[in-house]
Parts: sequence; C-alpha cells; structure tokens
Amino acid sequence: MAEDERTERRAGFSRRDFLRGSAAGAALSTGLLGTGLAGEACAAEEAAAAAGVVGPGPVPMRFRINGEVHEAELEPRVTLLDALRERFGVTGAKRVCDRGTCGACTVLLDGRTVYACSVLAIEAATWDEPREIRTVESLGTPERLHPLQAAFVENDAQQCGFCTPGFVVACAALLDENPRPTPEEAAHGLAGNFCRCGTYAGIQKVIEGGRRG
Repeated sequence: MAEDERTERRAGFSRRDFLRGSAAGAALSTGLLGTGLAGEACAAEEAAAAAGVVGPGPVPMRFRINGEVHEAELEPRVTLLDALRERFGVTGAKRVCDRGTCGACTVLLDGRTVYACSVLAIEAATWDEPREIRTVESLGTPERLHPLQAAFVENDAQQCGFCTPGFVVACAALLDENPRPTPEEAAHGLAGNFCRCGTYAGIQKVIEGGRRG
C-alpha cells in the first residue's frame, strides 16, 4: 500500500472518497435541476455523507506537537503550517515559498521530514492511531541550545535565518538516521532544503562535526 494511502486511512478519510463524493454531488445536482434548489442540496449532502467526505466547515482535530496535545476545530483545507503558526503559536517552521520547494517549513511527522506547507492539518491529526509532530522547538530553547543548533551558530551556518529552522530539523533527521553520513549522503539527505544566502559551507561543517561526534 502506498504511503499516501496509508496516511489517508489513518486520517479516516480519502482523497478518492472526496472526489467520488464531489462527482456524485455534481451529477445529482445536474440531474435534479427540475426538483428545486432544496432537493439538489439534499441530494448533494446525502452523496457526500455516503462517501465519507468531511468539511467544508471546521472539523474537530487533535494534534500531538512536541509532546503536547493540542485540540482545535479547523477546516479540512487548512495546512499543517497554518495550524502550527496561526492556531497553536508554534512559529519555528517558516513560510517562505509556500509551494513545497524550499524546505523552510520542514518538520518531522512520525519521524519523517515533511514540508508543513504541503501537508493538510487533517492528515497530521491524531485519529485511530497517534501521530507525532516535531518542530525545531522540540530540540532546544534560546537559553539552552541543542548541540546541533549551537553548531549552526559556531560555524556561521545561517545568515538571514529564514531557512535555518528547516535545515536544523533536516540535519537532525539525517544524523538520527545516519550518524556518520558521507558528504554525498549528506548532500542527498538535505537536498530538499535550500539556502538563498549560500551558507552551505557552514552547514557542511555542522554535518562534519556530527560525523566526528
């Protein structure tokens, strides 16, 4: 089973169900034009309910973020990045490209790096099985930096800082999986993150320090 399908099953809904429900609702509405708006709306609602569609209104959701449980009612279209920043005040993940291309919003979902701007909050919510979301805030605080965060400072591996939280999370995931990556493995592991300021030499030193450690 594909990872996307497993994610959809855990979340209790399916994009296929959504599309089927939308198509069924549209077909029923088209076929019942002569029965009045009330009949069309009722038929569309019944089709959506049969397909297990949620929304478009707010849906109760529960999240486990950095070890703490958060609850909110969110529309299914809300992204994980928006939920983190706007609803829960977890602002470490940055909105830069908002297109899933730069990596500034990188977080860990069940131990895997994901772009928070490209994951729906409803996909990351806890349903039948618990899900764990970890952001850069889970590593350390300004008063007590994680060794990896301190290495970024010591090696001048940041300038404007917008990409830094995503890089820190990606580096942590890389080193957790492979504590001694080769330069080629490190480049591959961090390929989804980009620094417009060009601090790659400093980031390479951070990884080299992790290898020596």
